[in-house]
Formats: sequence, C-alpha cells, structure tokens
Amino acid sequence: MASGSSALDSLEELDSPTDSGSDYEATMKGTKRRKPAVSKQPPKRTRHNAALKGMSSPSGSSVPTPPGPSPQSVSQGTSMQLSARSVRSMNEESQIISAKDIYDAVCSGKSAMVTVVDEWLDSYKRSQEAGLLVLINFIVQSCGCKGVVTRKMFDSMQNAEIISTLTKEFNEDSVNYPLCTPGPQLKRFKAGLCEFARVLVRSCRNSLVYDEYLFPSLLALLTGLSDSQVRAFRHTSTLLAIKLMTGLVEVAVVVSVQLQTTQQQYNTENSKRAHDRASDRLEELQATVKELRENREELSSMMNATFRGVFVHRYRDQLPEIRGVCIEELGLWLKMDPEDFLNDGCLKYLGWTMHDKQSPVRLQCVRALQGLYQEKEFIGRLELFTSRFKERILSMVMDKDPDVAVEVVNLLLLIQQRTDEGLDEEECGHIYPLVYASHRGLASAAGGFLYSKLKSVITSHSQENDKANNAAFFQILISLFIQSEFHEHGAYLVDSLWHVAGSELRDWETMTTFLLQDDELMYEEEGVLIELMMCAIRQAAQATPPVGRTQGKKNLSMKDKKIQEQDKRRITTHFIPLLPQLLAKYSADAKNVKLLLKAPLYFDLEMYSSAQWLEKHLDLLLSQVCGIVEKHTEVAVLEACAHLVSALSSDCYTFSSRAQMAFSQLFDVLTECFSTYVNDLLQGIADDDDTYSGATALKRIAALSSAKDPTAWKLFDSCLELLKSRMESRELDKELIEPAMKCAAFHLMWAKVNVVNSKPTEAELKRLKKEVRSFCRVCQDCLSLNQIDIRDQAFELLCDLLLLYSVGSVRSKPALQALAHLPSDSLRSELAAFLLDYIFTDTEDVELHGILTPTEKSEDEEEMKIRLLQKKRNQLAGYCKLVIYGVLDLTAATDVFKHYNKYFKDFGDIIKETLSKSKLINPVQSAKTVCLSLQQLFSEMLTEHHSRQDLTEIRDLAKRLAMSFGIDLHRVRKPLVALHMDGIRFAFRDPQEGEEPNPNVAFLEILSEFSFKLLQPDRAQLAEFLKSACPSAALSWPPVKLYQRSLEARATSKATEQEGDDEVPSHDMPVVKRRRTTAQGSASTTRGSWLDNSSIQSSLHTPALTSTVQKQPAKRIASRKPRPVESDISSTLTEPESEDEFSPGLQMRKVKLNKRRLASSSKNTPSPRQQDLNSHLNLLSLIEDDISERDEDEIEDYHSDSDTGYTLPSTRHTSLSVLDELFD
Repeated sequence: MASGSSALDSLEELDSPTDSGSDYEATMKGTKRRKPAVSKQPPKRTRHNAALKGMSSPSGSSVPTPPGPSPQSVSQGTSMQLSARSVRSMNEESQIISAKDIYDAVCSGKSAMVTVVDEWLDSYKRSQEAGLLVLINFIVQSCGCKGVVTRKMFDSMQNAEIISTLTKEFNEDSVNYPLCTPGPQLKRFKAGLCEFARVLVRSCRNSLVYDEYLFPSLLALLTGLSDSQVRAFRHTSTLLAIKLMTGLVEVAVVVSVQLQTTQQQYNTENSKRAHDRASDRLEELQATVKELRENREELSSMMNATFRGVFVHRYRDQLPEIRGVCIEELGLWLKMDPEDFLNDGCLKYLGWTMHDKQSPVRLQCVRALQGLYQEKEFIGRLELFTSRFKERILSMVMDKDPDVAVEVVNLLLLIQQRTDEGLDEEECGHIYPLVYASHRGLASAAGGFLYSKLKSVITSHSQENDKANNAAFFQILISLFIQSEFHEHGAYLVDSLWHVAGSELRDWETMTTFLLQDDELMYEEEGVLIELMMCAIRQAAQATPPVGRTQGKKNLSMKDKKIQEQDKRRITTHFIPLLPQLLAKYSADAKNVKLLLKAPLYFDLEMYSSAQWLEKHLDLLLSQVCGIVEKHTEVAVLEACAHLVSALSSDCYTFSSRAQMAFSQLFDVLTECFSTYVNDLLQGIADDDDTYSGATALKRIAALSSAKDPTAWKLFDSCLELLKSRMESRELDKELIEPAMKCAAFHLMWAKVNVVNSKPTEAELKRLKKEVRSFCRVCQDCLSLNQIDIRDQAFELLCDLLLLYSVGSVRSKPALQALAHLPSDSLRSELAAFLLDYIFTDTEDVELHGILTPTEKSEDEEEMKIRLLQKKRNQLAGYCKLVIYGVLDLTAATDVFKHYNKYFKDFGDIIKETLSKSKLINPVQSAKTVCLSLQQLFSEMLTEHHSRQDLTEIRDLAKRLAMSFGIDLHRVRKPLVALHMDGIRFAFRDPQEGEEPNPNVAFLEILSEFSFKLLQPDRAQLAEFLKSACPSAALSWPPVKLYQRSLEARATSKATEQEGDDEVPSHDMPVVKRRRTTAQGSASTTRGSWLDNSSIQSSLHTPALTSTVQKQPAKRIASRKPRPVESDISSTLTEPESEDEFSPGLQMRKVKLNKRRLASSSKNTPSPRQQDLNSHLNLLSLIEDDISERDEDEIEDYHSDSDTGYTLPSTRHTSLSVLDELFD
C-alpha cells in the first residue's frame, strides 16, 4: 500500500522510554486553538500539526444551547455561566441543534441517529465553532457532568484548562454516570453512543473528515478527557475515541483501496505509447492519486494520534470496562486493516492482555484472536504470535471463568484447523479431559474439539461408507475412554459429544452389532461400549443433561419434544428384539447386565402391546430378568431388577398381568428356597452352605420386595424369629440379618398400604400393631451392636416405620388410629444416643476401617468418606423428620441444634431446614428448644470444666441460632421474649445441693447474643424481669451488666445517631458509598496526601517493561501547585524495544499503593486555599470507588487464573433440591 507515512508511525516509537504521555498529548495540551482561515482558498495542509491543534471560533459566532436537565439520565445538568433566558434566545437566533437533543436521541436508541447527525452537520456547516461546541457539550453531558462548556471558555481556554474546570465543578449526585447506570438504560445508552460515533464518521467520510478542524479538535478533547482522573470522563471519552478510530479505520481501508485502484489505472494509462495517451485523463488520475494520498496521510495522522494518545494508555486502565473496549476494538482494527495493524507491534497487546485479572477483558482478547485465526490469509502473520503465546493459550483452558475457557477451546480448535503445525498430541491432551467438566458449555466446546480430532483421524484412513466410519468412530472413542481413566463419567462424555456427534451416538445398529459379535471387541472394550450405549439411550430418551450439568429448569421446545419422541420410538423398535439376546450374552457379568437392565426404563413400553409378535419378546425379557435374579446376589444387580419389575408390573400397561404372573412365580421359587433352610437356621444346625443358600434367597426376596407386595407369602414371622434367635445367640451374620430386617420392614410397609386401601378387621389391626411393636424392639436392640451395617440398617428402618405408623399418618383415618405406634422413652433415648455416638462424631477413620476390606483400602479412600457422609446425612434427615412430623417432641431437637455450628459444613442445611420447620409448627416452643439446647451445652461445660474457650464456642452457636429468627422482628416477638425469660430463669435458678450460688449466671453472656432481635418495648420488659429475677447484689456482676447493656444498646444507638445528626455540617455531601475524608489541616500535608492517595494511582499488575509512561519523581510531585494531577492510572513501567516485546517468561510486577487516609484536623472556617484543596479532595469520589473495590480490578499474575482446574461432576445422585429429597 502506497502511503506517505505508516498508519501508526512505526509503532516501535511507542517503546521509547523517553515517551511521557506521548507527543500527541503534550502538544494537545500545550497549544492554543487557531481560528480557521477566512480565505476562500483551502489552507495549506500541515497535517501533523493540524491533527494536534484545536481552533477557536470567530467572535461573532452564535453560542449553542447548553444541555438542560433530562429525565433519561441521572447525570444531566444546566449551564454554569449562561442564564436559561439568554441560552433560549441564542438558540432561537441560530436554530442550532442542542446538545440535549443529541443526548436524548442517543438515550432513545439507534433509530433516529442518522437524522440527528444530519441536523448537527447542517448546523456545523453554518458555523463550525458553534457546531463543535454543541458536540463538546454533548460529550460532557454523556459523561454525567452537569457543567457546560461556554463560548467564553471555548474561546479563551485550552483543552486541559477546560477539563480541569469541568473536573472541579463536576457536581455529581452519585458515583453512577450514564455508562455505568444499572438496568436496561445502560445497554441502550451505550449502543446509542457507539451508533452515534459510527454514523458521524460515515456521514463525514467524504468531506468533513479532511477539514483539519472537526475531527482533530474532537479527538484532541477526547484524548485529554481519556487521561482524566474522573472515571466518568475517562470511560466515556475512551469509548467515543476508540469507536471514532474504528470508523476512521474503515474509511482508511476504503481510501487505500481507491488509491490502489486509481494508481493502477494511472500506471496503465502512463504505460501507453505517447500518441495513445489521453493527457486529460492522465492529469485527472494523477490529481486523484495525489488527493487520495493526502487523504490517506490525514487519516493516518489522526489514527496514529488516537492510537498513541488513547489506546496505548487505556488498554491497561484501572477500569476493566475500559480495557475491554480497547481490546475489542483492537481486534476489529487488526481484522479490517491488516496492512497497518496486523504486526507484532499491535499483537503484543493481545498477548499481554491474556493475563488480565478480569475475565471480561480476557474474554474480549480471546474473541479478538478468534476473528484473526478465522482468516487463512492472516495465518502467516500470526506465526510468531502463535509460537510465543501458545503455551499461555493452552493454560487458559483451565481459566476460572468457564466462559473464557469455552472461547479458548474454540480458539484452539481454529489453531488446530487453520495452522500447518496445529497442536501436537501432548497439547491436545490439555483439552481432552475437559469433556468431563461439570460446566456444560466448556464440556461441549471440548467435545467439539475432540470430535474434530476424531473425524480427522477417520478421514485420514479414508473409510468406505458411513457405517465403516461410525465403526471406526466407536473404536477410537472406546480407546480414548479407557485411557482417560474416568470410567464412571460416561454420561458426561456422551453429553459433551451430543451436539456434534449425535448421529454417530444414535447409531444403535452399529453398537449392537459390535456387542452381539464375539470377536469384535475385547472384554474391557465391551463394557465401555455398553456404558456409552446406555448413556446415549438415556440422553436420547430423556433429552436432559446428566446430573451436575443441569442449568436451571428449562422446558423443552416443541421441536425438541418431537425429536425426543422419535428417538424413543426408534430405541424401542430397535432394542425390543435385541435386548433379550444382549441379556442372555452378558447375564453372568454383573457390571454389564446391571447397565443393560436399565434399557427398558427408557422404552415406550406401550409398544409391547401394539403388536402380537412383540409379546414373545416381552416373555423372553421376563424370562431373562427372572434368570438374572436367580443368578446374582450383588445388591446393584438386584436393585436394577427391582426397578424393572416395578416398571413392567405397573397397572397402566395392558401387559402388566403377564409381568405380575412371571414375578409371582419367581417369588414362589425364592420363598420355597428360603423355607427349605429356615428351620435349620432357627435351630442353629445349618451348615455354611445352608446358611449361604438361605441368606441369598432372602437377599433376593428383600430386593424384590421393594417393588412387589410380599405380604401374600407371609415371611414376616420367619424373619422376625430369625432375627430374635440370632440376637439371642449373638451370631451376627451380616449377610443373613440385613436381608431379614429388610424383608420384615417391607412386609410392614406393604401391610400399611394394604390396610389404608381396604377395610381391615379389628383383629388384623391388632396383629399388625403387635408386629410393628415386636420389630421395633428388635431394631432397638440392634442399635447397641458393634456391627456397623446392622446398626445403621436398624436406625434407618426405625425412622421409616415410626414415621409410617405415627399418629399423624392415621389422623385422617379414624378406623386406623389403633395402628399408631409411639416410641417408648427408652427408644427415644437410644435414637438420641445414636446421633451423638455415630453421626455427630469425627471418627471417620474408625468407621472406614470397619467398612473397607483390605482390597478396598488401596482404592480411593476419599470416595468412601463421601459415601459415609452421605449415609450420615440420610440418617440425620430421618431423625429430623421424626421431630418435624411430631413422632418425637420438639425438645428432642436439642440434640440436633447443639451441633449446628460445629458441623455446619456437613449438616448445616439439614439443621437449618429443621429449625425453620419447627418454627412453623410452634414458634414459641421452637425458641424454647433453642434456649434449652444452649442450656444443656452450658451445663455440660460446667460439669466437665469451666473453660472460656468453651463459652466462646457456645456464644458462636448462639449467634448462628439467632440469625435463624429472620428479619421480621414483629413475627418473632413472642418467641424471643419466651427464649429470654427461660434463659434468665436458668441463669438465676436455685442452686442444688453442693453447688455454689448462682452457678449459671454466665449464661447471660450467651443470652445477650439474641438481644439485637428484640423490639424496644420487649427490651424494657425484659430489663424489669431481670431486676426482679436476680438478687440485688448480682446487678454489678459482669455477665449481668453485659446482658443489661445488650438490652439498652438499641435505644442508646438511636440517641447517639440523633446527636450525631445534629453535628453534621451544613454543606452538601453526596450520599454515596465512598472512602474519603475532608482534610483542613496544613496545605502541604493535605496536598501531599492527596497526590499520593492510592485512588488516583495504578493498581494494575502489568507485564514487565510494558508502559509508555515514566514515573514522575516524588519531589516534583510534592512541589506542584494544588491542581488536578496528570493521570497516573496506567502503570509506571516502560515498554521494551520492539525486538524484545515477545520475550518469554515475562513476569508481572505490582505497582505499590500508598494507602493513606486524610485526617480531619480542624473545624475552623477554611481559608480560600484550603477551600480549593477541599474541592480537590471531594473529587476523590469521582475518581474511583472504594479501595477495597479497586483491589478486585487489578490485572492478575500470569498463572493466577490457572489455579482452578475443571471440575469433575459427581456421580452420586444430587437432585436440584437435596433437602426436598431428604425430607419428603
């Protein structure tokens, strides 16, 4: 491209360590505006200076209308120096569009933007100075500033002086400004502002862009504002300047194309022989080339100045929104004008910004790179960048923001597909495991990458047809799944590939062909294929992601439902004839048959009765299921069979009678087998083989009893006698006792269902109640055993049966009230002791030692701990249900509430739910129970040893329990008063024999934690009650005084607030959250503290040697006059020379902050100089938010975003509401 100068004036100049804020900035601030020449001849172009200088208007020009207040924004203002009447008369005189009109159009959206810009251009053509002044005031109003640039200011002040004046008189109402106003208005205003900049450049692209006045002056002001300490100025001006530059880049690209085309035409015409040339045509083309070159130089000058004056400083601004805008637009420049921008000098900014702490900035950086790698012609220019930053890009797949990680994986896919080198296998290994990530978007992106890699491997082998390709696909996928070692996460792998490989994963024919042929796959590969096939069946039939990847409740669209129904029919049609064959082949393999038994649960089971020829397949399926039950004793296989039995026996299907008959015959066989050995087992003469046979038969019966009513076989008496005999002889065979307990419990559960649905006789009810009482006694005896499994089984069955036969369960059935079974006092004590001994304990290692076999101890012990915790949670939820449903008194909950704080991590949600439910049942009794739990802990502390640490722990528990009362103090008024009264009575109860007087008075310290929830009348009532309850001498004791202060705190704080309100100074203070003080001490001290304040300094972690601004010496800062300081928001380091800009191993360096707070030293009337200082100090509210908020905006170290890796989803069933599952 032929051009008088480079578009960026050789970006290596930016690396010069002597650059202080760029020459452009210095010239802009140090020069005065020139008035435009009146001559009709166009002025001679002094482009570089013209781009750097503003111009003043003739004195006779009209003054534009300052912006008035607008309801569209919180930051619109009125004129500072002109009265409304004079402004109105001037506006009528000149008929110039006002800044408010432009602002309202921007706030309203994009629709009227072209009209508004055209109106402003007409006014600008009538008067350049007045039109530019309107545009300047529009920019000021868009920043949220109430000030107005008057004609006098415009004529007599430089840009830096105007900005300083506006900064001093910003007069903000809040820290918000239009570009950060929350709500939909922000999006609309930002879109309108960007559209205004785009339309302005587009409308001026053929004329006013080159007038050497409008755009140079506008960009000069925006550059000065972008260097302001005021966040509103800096943010808004940076956005406008960057968007204007994007428009200029578009114009420059068009001009470059026109220049190249015209130059070719000129060369063609000039190459002709002399007598064939058209001299007029040649002169015209030469003049056009000259004009286009001048235009290109003008555009290059403005782009260079904007890039150096705005982008280079603001791409590492403290505000992440500003950094994000800069990087987003840089990506557009690189793509639109690669000749000028796509070089190492600009790409380095993308490389550095990939280390930004804020994820939105990293996200914009990655998206910008995606736009570059999508263009094949850019790949050659990106080779150096790819080689230097590939390692960083690969590490970002573990980004802590999953949205960034998703885009990084998509970027790596582009690099893999577009570049010649691509990614080697080791680099791809960083991405493959992400298909198991819990974040569905990231997993899907990784699945797309994996699928692309698999297809490239398959294509390289040039398979003949789709079937052969699908077979190769499954072979490679199986191999990958085996190597990944995440064998329990097949559902997540399938879900990751579903959106790209859905057709392959729905190829049921290929998968079943593999499985039914003998020599196709190895044993391990068959197991993997069965798992993947079942996961694909579930995904197709349910159309939902696996557990852990569900993102809220999302209803399926009609299209998705239709696809789901079609998939379900295809699955059913294909597998009905083949499933019996698969079950027959793998019937002896517990792991595989357990998976295959789940397949019918996803069928459209009605199809079995749609055709007569399908009934034989149903008979074959029933036969295979019965055979599997008779072969296996593994709990998982038997549970899978039970689920299938329940589904096939459902009365909603016409074939259910066939299934029920088949399973009844199976029950007959199993019952007969058990009956053969039960007598020997009861008499104790059975040998090991007989015991094993009886136990396995009983285990199968117990598993099926969960799905089928076993009461007809009358096994309860045998099981109960077996349990009693074993307990008496202490022959605690776990394999025999556990299934016997389950069989007996299921018998009682089904019996309750039967009596509810029928009209039983009184004798039947008595017998059933006797059976319940007998079984509960046996289970109660088991609670004291050392056998962990038997003990836990007994506790869980007791909780279920006590709830099922509680008074509340038969309240609606008067005829069944005789069935109600209340736990005895001894049973209540046993249940409470179980909580303390086996749930609220830290003896996991002991229990694991009892659970794990020697072979299991070498496996993942962490998984076993998780299972143990889940078991404890279920047991605690069972006990809490007994309290909530009235089986146990509310006072029984004290054993739960006492451990709320200590075991909050493991059981906090369950205990909190129990607290809330108990408050609904009886608020006053619930509060008294809370107090009772604290009293019990306090008494235990006194009994053992009086420790201050123990008292502190009890107070911490009281704090947490107090928070459970909520914020509606009127609703909890009575419960809290009752709690306090109980606590006071406990503190001053009469001492027992051998006790010291008032041993519980320290309990008042614990009780004081509930005082902040009391209303004022209740505080007075309790204060009187305290005086009447305690001895007069006790009023001076520290615990009593502490409790009295807690009751008086609210009233005292109100009085203090009222006194404080009277002392508030009369001057206006913005009511916003900010960290500032108004100092009125010595001028030098105040000035130094303000200049060194961290709120105007950089807190960015910037790559070493990346700044273009040198740090000013401290002594120069201290000697400055009190005025707004130059922007020090960017880092104070220097950039490298261009050959070192990609040096590997760049380390991040923090800029240390001076966090000094300004002390208020005097309340006397300040002097004028002190008032000036105070006006500067008040600007701190405009400059940045609180220091604690700023700490979150820093750019992080290189490796700080790779600390957290992908999260493997849990394979346990975790529903959206675990508490619903535990308590329902």
